[in-house]
Amino acid sequence: MTLKDKRALVTGGASGIGRAIADAFAGEGARVTIADRAEVAGAGFEARRVDVAKEEDVIGLLSGMKQTGGIDILVNCAGILIEKPLLETSVVDFERLMDVNLKGVFLVGREALRLMVAQDRGGRVINIASELAYLGRENCSLYCASKGGVLSLTRSWAREFAPKILVNAIAPGPIDTPMLGIEMTSPETLAKESQNPLGRIGRPEEIAAAAVFLAGPGATFMTGQCVSPNGGAAMF
Repeated sequence: MTLKDKRALVTGGASGIGRAIADAFAGEGARVTIADRAEVAGAGFEARRVDVAKEEDVIGLLSGMKQTGGIDILVNCAGILIEKPLLETSVVDFERLMDVNLKGVFLVGREALRLMVAQDRGGRVINIASELAYLGRENCSLYCASKGGVLSLTRSWAREFAPKILVNAIAPGPIDTPMLGIEMTSPETLAKESQNPLGRIGRPEEIAAAAVFLAGPGATFMTGQCVSPNGGAAMF
């Protein structure tokens, strides 16, 4: 119960990596709020319907948490993927993806950090990036750029809010989630995604384990870092 009675907020927590992190945090004793545009199935969480790209939604979310005990841990996990060749990518595509993947991290991070500072009891922020922030990928330039921005926000916030609030990132490799859509993925694409030293696609709970570590007592000397569970596809 390393997170007993900690108040945690997980955006994008209705499914995939976000849900795995929410489940893992709850298993470690945290009181978890899931914020997502989708409906949250199952019991054991406080669920809020939130669009992280809308400032009024985010301010309302954190105001509500302030009234019910505050926040100790934020996981910025909400994100979308648009996979298109650059020459077919529109400004609408750009704005939609950046609204969720980068503006959403900015808005939720700003309001959560504002509350953490006011509480004066420390805190942890964990931003979900991607190995593609380092590697790049054809037909995914918007996604790669957004996750590179997430890493830059992470490092800047780590310096700005040290020493009381620790800010780190996780950059997963390909994970078996609805975003990857394995059930609809061709064998050729699956083979490409599995081209790492471990020879497989990751599981959401493997990313959740990294989040539990960064949120817990074992990570007290880590800030501005990026943990990368990616099967060895990117080594740095």
